[in-house]
Amino acid sequence: MNAVEIVFRKSLAIVVLLGVLAGVYCFAIRPEKLRWGATPEELARPLPGDDLVLAPSFYATRAVIIAGRPQDIWPWIVQIGYNRAGFYGYDLIENVGSHRGIRSAWRIVPELQRLAVGDQVYMSAIAYLVVHALVPDRFLIWADAAQPPASAFTFALFPIDEHHTRLVIRIRLRYHWTDRRILLDLFTEFADHVAVPKMLLGIKDRVEGRPIEPLAAQAFEIAVWLIAFLEFGVALLLVVVRRRWWRAWIVALLAGIALLFALYARAPVWIEALPPLAILAGTVWKSSHDR
Repeated sequence: MNAVEIVFRKSLAIVVLLGVLAGVYCFAIRPEKLRWGATPEELARPLPGDDLVLAPSFYATRAVIIAGRPQDIWPWIVQIGYNRAGFYGYDLIENVGSHRGIRSAWRIVPELQRLAVGDQVYMSAIAYLVVHALVPDRFLIWADAAQPPASAFTFALFPIDEHHTRLVIRIRLRYHWTDRRILLDLFTEFADHVAVPKMLLGIKDRVEGRPIEPLAAQAFEIAVWLIAFLEFGVALLLVVVRRRWWRAWIVALLAGIALLFALYARAPVWIEALPPLAILAGTVWKSSHDR
C-alpha cells in the first residue's frame, strides 16, 4: 500500500469517525437537550421575546419546577451575570476572573437587585447581553445589541399553586455563518446543553435552601471531561501518525462516545467517570503488555 492510499484510508476513517459522533449528537442527544425538563405545553407556549429572533438556528426551551413563589425566585434571576452573582452552575469555568470571586452567590445580593431595560449583563469578561424587557416576578429578556437581535434569552415564571412555580428558560440564537462569530455560536451549541440545566438546578437549590455544591465536586466533573477530551484527541492523533492505526481509531470512537456521555448524560459524576477511566486503564494495560 503506497503513501497516497494510506492517507486516503486514514482520512476516510477520520471522516467516518466524526460522522458517527456527529450523528449520535444530532439524533440521540441534541433533540432531548433542547427541551430538557419542559412539558409539551411549555414547548408550544408563546413567550415574550419569541418575536426578536426569527428562524433561529438554535431554539431551546428548558424548565424546572421550584418549591417557591415567583417573588421568591425573581431576585435570584435578576442578579445573574458575570461580575454579578454568577450563573449558579460551573463556577470554576463561568466565574474565572470575576471581581466578586469564583463562587456564585448563595444569597440574594441587595445591590444587584436594581435592573432596568437597557442595562448590560455580562456573560463573560468580554461578552454581554442587554436587558430588552422585564416584568418583575413574571419574565426577563436578555438580547444582544444588534438590530435586529441575533440572540434572545427569556426567563419566565409560571405559578402552579401557592408554593410551586415553573421556571422556563427559552433561548433563540441565529448563527453567524459568514463571520468569525460562528466560533462562539458553535461553542454555545455544545456548551449550552450543559450550562443551562445546571443553572436551572442551581436556582432551584438556592430557592429551596439546599446546600451549595462544593467546588471539589465541580472540579472532579470538569476533570472527567478533560480526560475524555484528551483521550479522544490523542487517539485521533495516533490515527494520523501510526502505520497500524485501527486500534487507535477504535479508541478514538470509544473516547468520543465517552466524552458525549460525560457531558450530556447528567448521571452522577462517578458514573460519568467510568467510561473515560475504563478507556484509560485499558490503554495502559494494553501498552504494558505490548512491550
